[in-house]
Amino acid sequence: MDVEKYIASGILELYVSGTLSPQENEEVQGYARQYPEIQAEIEAIEGAVLDLTKRASPGMPQNGFENISSKIRTDLGPNSTSDSKPKTNWTAYLGWAASILLAFGLIWVYLQNNQLKSDIEVTNENLEQLEDSLSNIRSEIADKENILEELRNRDVSVVLLQGQQVSPTSYAKVFWNTTEEVVTIDAQGLPEPPKGYEYQVWSLTLNPLTPTSIGLLSDFNSNEDKLFSLENSNQSQAFGITLEPEGGSETPNLEQLYTLGTVGP
Repeated sequence: MDVEKYIASGILELYVSGTLSPQENEEVQGYARQYPEIQAEIEAIEGAVLDLTKRASPGMPQNGFENISSKIRTDLGPNSTSDSKPKTNWTAYLGWAASILLAFGLIWVYLQNNQLKSDIEVTNENLEQLEDSLSNIRSEIADKENILEELRNRDVSVVLLQGQQVSPTSYAKVFWNTTEEVVTIDAQGLPEPPKGYEYQVWSLTLNPLTPTSIGLLSDFNSNEDKLFSLENSNQSQAFGITLEPEGGSETPNLEQLYTLGTVGP
């Protein structure tokens, strides 16, 4: 249980003011026995209410009882009997009533203040989450702008990779910047790999046929754009993409060759 959060909820003030249901009162009493911090807070609230009440009440003046007795004897006169009804001190009653109303009013203000603080905390958390989302969106936009700028570069060669026997409908595109030695793979035409497998990209020289791995299309399923940037310093004559066990392979599994394409003249 979060004791500080429970104390800040305002339920202890309602308990002291006597506005809770019997079941809620039993719950507070149980927590008070279990957690000394809660019992101490209840005592502090009760003390504050009593202090406020004492300060707000008119109080009893010095020699109050003697003055009252003298006043009664003066009002009744010598012939008065003890059966006469004393006058009611409405000023004292009103003072006590006002002090009690003031105490409960202060409790209500305290509860409202706690609720306001709680609402502000929730609002701040929502703002932080919104700022994080905006930051992620800006980062994604910047990445996409960089990719578009890369694809529009005049030094970029485009290689179309066609589907092979294992997946005839598959296709992909390779945007190869020979100056920057970077390839961008557009893998939108590949199906999602099964669990435990990843696509691996190979740079090929044809005579003799020599495959060199240039990287994996990691996190394929979570990449919405299916655009992947990989380094390639090879004198590539063709590119191929195979499906390999997660983590990649040293040599390509040609039975799982999904796409293949040669670099044009």
